[in-house]
Amino acid sequence: MSQRWSYGEIFEAIEPVIPDDRPALVHGKRIILWKEFKKRTNNIAQNLLKNGIKPEDKIAFYTRNGPEYPEGIAAAFKAGLVHVNVNYRYIEKELIYLIDNSDSSVVVYHQEFRESVNKIKSKLPKVKIWLETAEGNECTYEKFATEGDGSSPKIKHSPDDLLFLYTGGTTGMPKGVMWKHDDLFQVLGAGGNIRMGIPACETLDELVQRIKTTPRPVNLPLPPIMHGTGLLSAIGAMSGGGTCVTLPQKSFDPEAALEAIDQNRVTAVTIVGDAFARPLLEVLNSNPGKYDISSVSSIHSSGVMWTKEIKSGLLQHNDELILSDAFSSSEAIGLGTSITTKDEEVEVAKFTLGPFCKVFTEDLIEVKPGLDQSGMVAVKGFLPVGYYKDKEKTEKTFKTINGERYSIPGDWVRVEADGSLTLLGRGSNCINTAGEKVFPEEVEEALKFHEDIADCLVVGIEDEKWGQAITAVVQLQGQKTNGEEELKAFAREHLAAYKIPKKILFKDDLNRAPNGKADYKLIKEYVEKSISV
Repeated sequence: MSQRWSYGEIFEAIEPVIPDDRPALVHGKRIILWKEFKKRTNNIAQNLLKNGIKPEDKIAFYTRNGPEYPEGIAAAFKAGLVHVNVNYRYIEKELIYLIDNSDSSVVVYHQEFRESVNKIKSKLPKVKIWLETAEGNECTYEKFATEGDGSSPKIKHSPDDLLFLYTGGTTGMPKGVMWKHDDLFQVLGAGGNIRMGIPACETLDELVQRIKTTPRPVNLPLPPIMHGTGLLSAIGAMSGGGTCVTLPQKSFDPEAALEAIDQNRVTAVTIVGDAFARPLLEVLNSNPGKYDISSVSSIHSSGVMWTKEIKSGLLQHNDELILSDAFSSSEAIGLGTSITTKDEEVEVAKFTLGPFCKVFTEDLIEVKPGLDQSGMVAVKGFLPVGYYKDKEKTEKTFKTINGERYSIPGDWVRVEADGSLTLLGRGSNCINTAGEKVFPEEVEEALKFHEDIADCLVVGIEDEKWGQAITAVVQLQGQKTNGEEELKAFAREHLAAYKIPKKILFKDDLNRAPNGKADYKLIKEYVEKSISV
C-alpha cells in the first residue's frame, strides 16, 4: 500500500533532520530558525489543546503575510486542527459569515485588525480563543508561542485530516473547499516537482532522506497567503524543510521583493500574473545589475493569465528560469500547465492538458481535440471532499462521469487539434452579445498586446441592441494616452469583429485584489457610473 500523508506527521518526521540554524521564516529583518520554529509551533499546538481546543476544531487566520501565518499553520497541523483562511479585505458581514460558517473555534488575527475583531466578537459565540499577533511580545499569540517546553503535542494524525480553503468565487458568500491532507500533498507533488524533474516521494522515509540530503527550497509567496496560490507556496516551503520568505510591506513593493530575492537567495517565487510580473520586470529593466536573481530557478503563477512579453523580459535577466503558468483553482489543482523557458515560448492562454483532465460540454459529453468546440475543463484524481456545509454546490461542481469523480469548477476552454487548451474564461463572467458568447479574458489579453496598455478588464453592460455590450476598462502605462478608436483598431488585428469592445474607458488603477485577481463587480459599477454621466 502506498504512503498516505498528513502534514502533522510530515512535520514530526522532517524536523529532526533539518539543521537548527536553517531559517524557517524570514520577514524583513526578522528571522525564525528551524530550531525556534519547532519549539514555537509545538508550544502553540500544546497551549491550544490545553485551553479546550480539540483535534478537528477549526482555526481561522485573519492576517496579512507574516511569520505568524505559516507558523500558525504548522502549529494547527501539529494539533490536528483545520486551517481556515480569512480574506482581510472582507467587510463586517462577510467576516462574520465566514468565521461562523467555518465553525472556527480559534481566530488568529493581527493587531491591525483589532478594531474589526472587537466589532464582531459578540456575534461569534463559537469562537473560544482569539489570538492577537503583533510586532513584539505583548500579544496573546506570542505567549502561546513562548510558554512551554517545546515538546511535541503527540497527536495522532490522519491522512484524512482536513484543510479548508475558502474561496470567494464569482457570486454569493465565500465557500469552504475541503481538502484532505493526503489529497492535497499528493496533488502538489508529494515532495517532488514535476516541473523541475523531481519525482514524487513514495514513502515518508524517502521524503526525510531527500530533505536531509538535497538543497531545500527558499520560497517567496508574493500574493497574500490568505489566498490559495500564496498559501500553497508557504505550505510547500515548510513541508519541504525549506524557508518561507514574506514581505513586511502591506501592498506589493517590487523593489522590496527583489531585495528579498537577492538577500535570501530565493529559489522559487510565486506570483499572480502580470500584476506582479510587470512591476518586477520594470524595476529590473530600470536598475541593471542592482538585483541578483540568479538563485531563482522558477517563477510560478496561477489564477490569471501571464503575458508572453513579460515572460520573455524576465528571461533576459535570468535565462535559466522556468516560468510556470498553472491553470488551477481552489476546487481543482492541475487542470493544465504552461511552461516557458529560454528555449520554448508558449502563447498566452495556451495550456497543456493535465494528465487527469478532460473537457466536457454542458451535457457532459467529452470534447475531443480539433473539433473547434468549447467545453468545461474537468480533473479527476486527487480532489477535494467538496464544499463545507453546501451539498448543493458540491453536487454541482463535483460530478461522477462514467464511474469517475471529476471536479468541474466552470472554466471554459477550446481543445485544439494538438490536444492543448486555449483558455476562454469562467462561465459566470461570459458576455452574451447579439447571441454570441464572448469570454472577457480573451478580449483582455488581446488588448494587453498593445505596448501602451499596462492592464485591462472587460465586462458586459446591459444594452438594448446587443443584449450585453462588450466594454473594456484600460490602465495605461505611465502618462501615455491612446484614443479609443485607435485601441479598437488594434483589437481588430487580434479578435473577431463581434468581440471588439463597443466602448473603451480609461482608469488609472483597476483595483485588483492583493493577489492580482480582478474585481469584475467593481469594474462593472465603474463602467455603469461612467456611462450614465
